[in-house]
Amino acid sequence: MSAIKLLHAADLHLDSPFEALPTGKAAIRRREQRELLDALARLASSEGVDLVLLSGDLLDSGSPYFETGEELVQALRGIPAAVFIAPGNHDYYSSKSPYARLQLPENVHVFTESSMRCFVLPALNARVFGAAFTENRSGPLLRGFRAERKEGFTNILCLHGDVGSRESPYDPITEEELAQSGMDYAALGHIHKASGLRQAGKTWYSWPGCPEGRGFDETGEKYVNLVELEDGECRLRQVCIAGRRYEQLQVDVTGADPLLAIHAALPDDTVCDVYRITMVGETEIAPDLKKLYTNLSELFFELQLRDETRLRSSVWDCAGEDTLRGLFLARLKQRFDAAETEEERRRMEQAARWGLAALDNAEEVVQHENQ
Repeated sequence: MSAIKLLHAADLHLDSPFEALPTGKAAIRRREQRELLDALARLASSEGVDLVLLSGDLLDSGSPYFETGEELVQALRGIPAAVFIAPGNHDYYSSKSPYARLQLPENVHVFTESSMRCFVLPALNARVFGAAFTENRSGPLLRGFRAERKEGFTNILCLHGDVGSRESPYDPITEEELAQSGMDYAALGHIHKASGLRQAGKTWYSWPGCPEGRGFDETGEKYVNLVELEDGECRLRQVCIAGRRYEQLQVDVTGADPLLAIHAALPDDTVCDVYRITMVGETEIAPDLKKLYTNLSELFFELQLRDETRLRSSVWDCAGEDTLRGLFLARLKQRFDAAETEEERRRMEQAARWGLAALDNAEEVVQHENQ
């Protein structure tokens, strides 16, 4: 069996709406997504890969922007290897899909049917199997399929599907089906968190996850996979081509100035990234989110601030004092103690903060999230 080196990517979701970002920054992010295509082409060239496998949801929908289609064709043309695309639930194949309309280069092969098909690559002693979503949901595409092994040939699968969820409406795939498939390597997509290298029977498989995060459910480093197959063995190397990351950070501001506490908790370089910072702990005055945003926003591509702090418990010790402050707190504490839900207690705490700010001639701060 000849050694084969392949680049495996999935779930780029080009032209995602980025609805949580301001309009201008959402447009920037969509443009940057297209740049991932060039990054893939450069990586394929520099690593000298034999195959590129794109396992579905390359596009976020069947109606990409015109320039996305143009850049997709150009990037695919620049890959010095055969490229296989298995359309997924977001970019499923139909007569009206971009894959049917675009003038794709000759090195690109798109699976167009919901049943398994095979491309034979004699120069590589390899056979590439795959199938396509033909609508936005799919039954099990691999179930009951087994490829015969041919002496000296490597069997490779390119497929979009949901591993480990038998009831999934997105091509459910089981480890038993992978083990019985007759594949040497299965390049999968759909799940956005990378699997790392796995094995079912004699079949090696993985899904790389999305190559760049698009929201706070896709935080941290993201990858594409470089895979080497030889004599039944498999090696996988994760490569990051992303330009930005989404990160979430929780900061305890108890007894501290919130701005200083956040600065102390931040890593060195965040200017390219999208952050959600949540403040927790006990404070008497709610953090001023507008002021914090003004002081911090230039450190990030985009910043969200959340206030989940609680009213300092010792504040209630003043309740009952023969002062305006004490009488105010006493009345609120009665309602706080009688509250039946956490949300009611939260409202009483916020009312206390609001009232104390007014009594202290401070700015009234009731905002819990800056966006």
